[in-house]
Amino acid sequence: MATNTRTANDTETILRAENVNVYYGDFLALKNIWLNIPKNHVTAFIGPSGCGKSTLLRCYNRLNDLIDSFRAEGQIFYDGKNLYAEDIDPVEVRRRIGMVFQRPNPFPKSIYDNITFGAKINGYKGNMDQLVEESLTKAALWDEVKDKLRQSGNSLSGGQQQRLCIARAIAVQPDVILMDEPCSALDPRSTLRVEELITELKEQYTIVIVTHNMQQATRVADKTAFFNVQPTDKGGRQGYLVEFDNTEVIFNDPKQESTKEYISGKFG
Repeated sequence: MATNTRTANDTETILRAENVNVYYGDFLALKNIWLNIPKNHVTAFIGPSGCGKSTLLRCYNRLNDLIDSFRAEGQIFYDGKNLYAEDIDPVEVRRRIGMVFQRPNPFPKSIYDNITFGAKINGYKGNMDQLVEESLTKAALWDEVKDKLRQSGNSLSGGQQQRLCIARAIAVQPDVILMDEPCSALDPRSTLRVEELITELKEQYTIVIVTHNMQQATRVADKTAFFNVQPTDKGGRQGYLVEFDNTEVIFNDPKQESTKEYISGKFG
C-alpha cells in the first residue's frame, strides 16, 4: 500500500489534516489522512466509490457531527485552529466553510430569501439588496434572475438552482467552499457553466471539490488528491489517501501504480 504524500510547502495552507481516522461506530472508514489544502486554489478529491472522499470533505465543516455513529481521531486545522477543539462552535465553522451538495437544494423560498436567509441568521447588518446582487453576480446568476427575485428558487432550471446554492453559500461570506459532486445532476451545458464559475471563484475563495469526473478534475483543479479503498480484516472496505500533488502531475506522471490504473479507467 502506498504511503500518504504531503503537499510541497509552496503556498499558504488553509486546511490541514493530521493523522485523521474516521469511524462510524467501530468501523474505520478512512485511515491515517495527512493532507494540506492550499488557500485560493481548487483541490479535487478523486477515487472510487467508498474511498472516503465525501466523508473527509464533510469533516472540514463538521457536517459528519450530525451522524450519531461518527467519530474522528487526529486533528483538522482551519487557518491554524483545531476545528474539533472543545471551544469551537460548529455553526461558526459552517459559516466560514460552506457546502454545496450533489443535488441542487434551494430552500422553499424566493430567490431573494434563499440568499438572505443565512445572512440574517448570522446577524448581517449590511444592505440586504446589495448582498443579494453581489452574491448572485459572483455566482454568475444575477443577469438571469434579477427581474424575478421574488419567484421561488425551485422555479429555476437545475443548473441555475445549483448556482443559486453557490450564491447562497457565498452570501454568508465564507473563506472555503466545499463542493460534493456539484455537477453530477446537471446537463453538460450547466456543468460547463459551473466549472467556469469555480475557476472564477478561486480568486476569492478556497474550493475543495469531490468529483467522479476525471475530465472535470483536469479542467478545474490546481491540486488533486487520489483516494482508494483496501479490504479490512472484517471483510469491509477502508478508504485511504494514495497520492496528492499538482493536478498535471497526478494525471500525467503519478508516482503510484494504483493512481495510474484509476485515471486510465482500469477500475473505479
